[in-house]
Amino acid sequence: MLTITKQEIELNAHVSSKEEAIRAVGAILVNAGYIDPAYIESMLGRETQANTFLGCGVAIPHGMPKDRGLIHKTGVAVLQVPSGVTWSGTDKATLVVGIAAQSDEHLQILANLTGVLGDPKLAARLSETGNVDDIIHTLMNGVPSDDTLIKPLIGEASHNVTIINSTGLHARPGTVIVRIAQKYESEIRIAFDSKIADAKSLASILSLGVPGNSTVRVFAAGSDQAEAITDLVAAIDAGLEEEDEAETTAHSAPKWESGEELSRITGVQASPGFVIAPVFQLRRTGSVALQTNTESVSEIARFNSALDNARAELREMQKTVTESIGKHEAAIFAAQEALLEDPELTDQTRLRIDQGDSAETAWARAIATKVAELSAIQNELIAARAADFQDIGQRVLRLLNPATDPLNSLPDYPIILLADDLMPSETARLDTAIVVGICTSGGGPRAHTAIIARSLDIPAVVAMGDALLNIANDSRCILDADAGCLYTTTTEDALLSAQKHERLVVAMKQTDYNTRFLPAYTSDGNGRVEILANIGKASDVDDALSSGAEGVGLLRTEFLFLERTVAPTENEQYDALVGMIRTLDGLPLIVRTLDIGGDKVVPYLDLPHEDNPFLGIRGIRLCLRHTDLFHTQLRAIYRASLVGPIKIMFPMIATIEEFLQAKELAEKVRIEVGAGQVDIGAMIETPAAAVTADMLATEVDFFSIGTNDLAQYTLAMDRMNPELAACIDPLAPSVLRLIDITVRAAKKAGKPVGVCGGIAGDPDAAVILMGLGVDELSMTRSSIPGVKAKIRATSMEQARRKAESALR
Repeated sequence: MLTITKQEIELNAHVSSKEEAIRAVGAILVNAGYIDPAYIESMLGRETQANTFLGCGVAIPHGMPKDRGLIHKTGVAVLQVPSGVTWSGTDKATLVVGIAAQSDEHLQILANLTGVLGDPKLAARLSETGNVDDIIHTLMNGVPSDDTLIKPLIGEASHNVTIINSTGLHARPGTVIVRIAQKYESEIRIAFDSKIADAKSLASILSLGVPGNSTVRVFAAGSDQAEAITDLVAAIDAGLEEEDEAETTAHSAPKWESGEELSRITGVQASPGFVIAPVFQLRRTGSVALQTNTESVSEIARFNSALDNARAELREMQKTVTESIGKHEAAIFAAQEALLEDPELTDQTRLRIDQGDSAETAWARAIATKVAELSAIQNELIAARAADFQDIGQRVLRLLNPATDPLNSLPDYPIILLADDLMPSETARLDTAIVVGICTSGGGPRAHTAIIARSLDIPAVVAMGDALLNIANDSRCILDADAGCLYTTTTEDALLSAQKHERLVVAMKQTDYNTRFLPAYTSDGNGRVEILANIGKASDVDDALSSGAEGVGLLRTEFLFLERTVAPTENEQYDALVGMIRTLDGLPLIVRTLDIGGDKVVPYLDLPHEDNPFLGIRGIRLCLRHTDLFHTQLRAIYRASLVGPIKIMFPMIATIEEFLQAKELAEKVRIEVGAGQVDIGAMIETPAAAVTADMLATEVDFFSIGTNDLAQYTLAMDRMNPELAACIDPLAPSVLRLIDITVRAAKKAGKPVGVCGGIAGDPDAAVILMGLGVDELSMTRSSIPGVKAKIRATSMEQARRKAESALR
């Protein structure tokens, strides 16, 4: 582990700005021989990209990944600024911890810093101490070396007690301790393994990392210290309200209990969260006032312009959702763009305009006719398209006449939005500063609207029934999306309790974010999962690293091939790959070769229409049929491998013959380029590949499991079908057993296996995958902090038990 000496610490510094503070701590790193002076500019540059303030007066300035070559060796320096220096907004830094990270030697120091973040009084003392050893010992061990820093925190009353919960002091039992401690005026502390925590702060308690069946010491100082100790010890002896310890994990969000009977409406969680706000009913007019026109030529031109703008909006929305969630989730907007091209729809509109209707009236009538036709068809899949026509209908109407946009009626203060349902395009346009929660009477948890709500981090509950639509505007409600309910009546006590819970949830999210750079070791130290990012374009790399990613586990190369009239050149692809390699600076980059098929519009490939493109020419099948395209991409990848580490994986492998054929082509290109060996892996996205994983394992260098496609092919359900989307469960035993087969085959052959599908970014699912033996998880960057925190708070034994249960 990295050590810190007195030479790396400056006490009682006086600086007037953040820049001056960064230059001062950078100078310490330079003088200690850790960095080149030019790295200080990189540290300043990082601040323009991301705020390095963690909380409790602690900031951790560090340079950009691309400048890692300016680091001579890993080191840490500390600048103590007792008076504080403004870092961002109202945040003031009193301990500036400068980091030069060439390796991961500094990670334990970052872990020890979490103890400081969880204890404001300890942070305050360290910001004022005149003893360098206090800071050194805290960063090296997580606690101050001088007992005088602890003694003022404790009193005469104390008691040793054993945490009987097998899962230790995680969030739920920790919440019980906080609830009890907050009833007393005394200062209350819990000590474990040389660390001390404020019993009134959940974040502080969680930083102790107390495993099950461990002994802690409870201290209290104050007028009611004896009563506090008695109450807490009794609660701990009783198990802290844990009923099923074997099935809990340490980072589960605490459950809110109102403590009294409140009226509520229940539904299904679509996006987690907890929020208190007035409600607002979204009302649609349902019809457009009939209007006529006197100049059909100009009215048709206005209609054509609205169609063009609608197409542009849909393309931008598809791009945004692809980048934030994934291409499959964004496909709804590509489908809607295709609906705009429906000649029957547009011709009927223009005909009505010629006959005297205004553009709005003509379009509304044409949409209404199409929706009525589709709704009457006795085929659920076709009838479901009616909703998409309604969505594009509203979009074009809004562009023709902004007054028809129901979102225009939203107030300018935070609300919980109530509606019968929300269209995907409406959800994607919500201002998250205004709409802090969503409740709908209809809808489903896996519908596109729910997916977009999750990407926007808006708590949402769906399928709540018509009673939801009777709540009066501005009624103050409590939305507990985690429990799937909206409390429609409140009391002063319930509101106070809910506000405390809301702050607790926010604090937990902030703690996850603050510790995002820590590795995902299990709580017992018996396992580690590498956490990587899925990205869809070159510029995503910096954002992924800033979110705590340890590399790129899935680069979707389609961004280089789509929305253009000619294929990308070898040099275009090479330049993009090299840029990412240099930014990653030695961290993994796994490149998925081109994965498109008949469901994508690629003019220069002239792909034929396929009735079922997901069972057609896609992925590796397309590459093996368009070897010129494949050859060019492989050349770019192998040329880039001469610059830095890179891995290749082939998508949609179904047979070992496909993999061997692709591998043979790759080897010819490698020799042609003069590159060294590059790891080549197979994506396990089909049941065929999973059940023959033992055969594939003898040929691949690694596996990467795409759970989204694996689930839809295993369950024989099209995940683009809104009627079936809610039924597709990647954690279904049938899917998990295929994952288990793949992992076992990989382990037997000594090959690593990762998961890059959607469930990798779900904290609970991540624990199950870890328990099955998965080595790495790759996900959208927004999921990284929460997944890492969940794994760090879970033992390997717990993960195995959960995996075994899920398989059954």
